[in-house]
Amino acid sequence: MISPHTPPSSPEPAPRPADSPRARRALGAALTAGALGATAVLVAAGQVWGEGTAVLARGEVPVRVEGGEVTGLPSALALVGLAALVAVFAVRRAGRALVAALLALCGAGTVAAALLGAGDRSALEAKAAEAGGLTRGVVEAVSFGPWPYVAALGGAGLLAAGLLALRHGSRWPAMSGRHERAGGAGPACGTGPPGCGFRVPGRIPSQCVTVCPDKPRARRRGPSQPGRGPLA
Repeated sequence: MISPHTPPSSPEPAPRPADSPRARRALGAALTAGALGATAVLVAAGQVWGEGTAVLARGEVPVRVEGGEVTGLPSALALVGLAALVAVFAVRRAGRALVAALLALCGAGTVAAALLGAGDRSALEAKAAEAGGLTRGVVEAVSFGPWPYVAALGGAGLLAAGLLALRHGSRWPAMSGRHERAGGAGPACGTGPPGCGFRVPGRIPSQCVTVCPDKPRARRRGPSQPGRGPLA
């Protein structure tokens, strides 16, 4: 037995906070700053940060070091920050605040590590010592490139993304919101007849359908005949 049942009217849902223009601007700015910042750090880590001339017994040898040889911390923090930027949209409430704080800390650590490595001569001296087979090398005419500051700028982008997530992250949508809405309980159908349930047709139902289980039918018996039992 199937009979249509129209669900009671419900008030219109309030607009989601994430739909506000300010939250949308903050979301776009955080994504842009975080993605560009992590990219800048990873690119800068593969560039030449310093170069000089190693003074050896057999003469002078030019040496140069890349960002990853000076310090591996900026690139590692950039990868963690990029993962945290994605994870911000996979968690909610307190979890989102913790991930946003981790993103901001990764940005701050990247800035500090890049600035500390901007004038570090230890990597050049180690390279000179390796070239001369000594425990300590002597490097002259040392110069440093702009890439440490590019990495620091990228770390500032990660820091800004983390601060924006801390400030506005509670009003941003989550990845699982669409799936939760699709698998929700649907509209309130009310109470049906005893022993009956409800079936909601389609993903976006306009009405509920009452479904009652069929009652068992009695077996029909035919008329009795002489010399035979009742027919089934």
